[in-house]
Amino acid sequence: MSNKPKILNQAIVAQSRLFRIEQVDLRFSNGVETHYERMLGSTQGAVLIVPILNESTLLMIKEYCVGVERYELTLPKGKIDSGESILDAANRELQEEVGYAAGKLTHLKSISLAPGYSTQFTHIVVAEELYPCESVDGDEPEPLEVVSLDLEQLNEIVVQEECTEGRTIAALYLTREFLNGNVEAQS
Repeated sequence: MSNKPKILNQAIVAQSRLFRIEQVDLRFSNGVETHYERMLGSTQGAVLIVPILNESTLLMIKEYCVGVERYELTLPKGKIDSGESILDAANRELQEEVGYAAGKLTHLKSISLAPGYSTQFTHIVVAEELYPCESVDGDEPEPLEVVSLDLEQLNEIVVQEECTEGRTIAALYLTREFLNGNVEAQS
């Protein structure tokens, strides 16, 4: 399985304000030809920030998520603008959504949500040494509720009915392991 399939053709088959869907025609090494569709994400990807306020407190947000039609307990996140680094995007989103900036940012890991049909990567960033900053306008349609939670209560946080986003849950567990010295940051 080490030989990747050969791409025979690629074409955009649908597009909206947020998504582009591409059909990819492939030929596998055994001669089988097939068609796949994938959602094309931004080439820069997105950031998801785990704000650590102090040794035991993390900050999360409650934000309306139209996909599930309710408010979700999640982490600050957003797309990386053209020409912006992962860490600069993380600090900008942190300021826009939580009202803090970070003195220390660590790119922990880049994850994909659905690699079978999406090109999108989310870069998990741990934000430490937080300090309040002036409000920065973001793209949120309403002010977000910032929630302080005890990092030691992680298991209780992720089983809450309003905490279902997979990237958030993965980021919280990875961050706990990183802070405990069990996981190294991605370079």
